[in-house]
Amino acid sequence: MADAKAPIDLRCFTYIDVLQPQTAGFLGTVSQGYHPLKGQASLFIEVAPGMDINIVSDIALKQTTCTPSMMVVERHFGVLELHDYDQGQVRAAGEAILAALDLKVEQRLKPVVVSEETITGITGYHSQIVNRMRHGNFIEEGYVLYVLETHPAGYALFATNEAEKAARIDVLEFQSIGAFGRVYLGGSEEEIRQAAAAAVAALQGVTGRENKVKVDTN
Repeated sequence: MADAKAPIDLRCFTYIDVLQPQTAGFLGTVSQGYHPLKGQASLFIEVAPGMDINIVSDIALKQTTCTPSMMVVERHFGVLELHDYDQGQVRAAGEAILAALDLKVEQRLKPVVVSEETITGITGYHSQIVNRMRHGNFIEEGYVLYVLETHPAGYALFATNEAEKAARIDVLEFQSIGAFGRVYLGGSEEEIRQAAAAAVAALQGVTGRENKVKVDTN
C-alpha cells in the first residue's frame, strides 16, 4: 500500500445512505468508472493535494468490495466516489481511509451554502439554454429553476440526493468537482420549495472544521 508523503487536507467527506434514481442516473452520465445504481450507498471524498486521491483509492479498494464511479485528479483537488449495495462496506471504506491517513471526520471542511437562486416561470429560450448544458432531465418552459452553490464542491452530490428524497423535482445538473459545487433543479414552485429546504438543511447539518469561504449575501 502506498504511503502519503505529506498531510492530506480532507475537504469533503460525505456518506449517502440510499442513492435516489435521478441522482444515480445522473452520475452514470458523467462518471468514467463503474456506474452506481439507485438504492446503493455512496461515499464521496475530496482531498488536497489532488494526487493524493490515488492513495485514498488504494486504501478503500484493497479493503472493501466498494466500486468506484469516478476518480478525478486535478492539480489542487482530487475526488473519489465509491458505492456498494452494502452500506456497511461503504462505511468501512470511509473508516479505513480515515484510519490509514490518521484523519478524523471532524477534520473535513464544513459545507457552506454560497448562494441560491430561484427563477419562477422560466422562459422558453432560458429553458433551451439550461437544457443544452444539463446531463440530467429537461426543464420545460414555465417551470421553476433552482440553483444552489456550495463549497466545497463535493457536497453538491449530497445536496442533490437529499433534494430528490424530499420532493418530485427534476435533477437537471449537479457539478461536484472544482472550486465550487452547483446544483440545478426544476419543478413546480411547491416542489422546489420543499427540495431547496431539504438540501440546505442537510448541508447545514454536516459538521466539520470552520469554512471561511465568502458567502453571497445579496
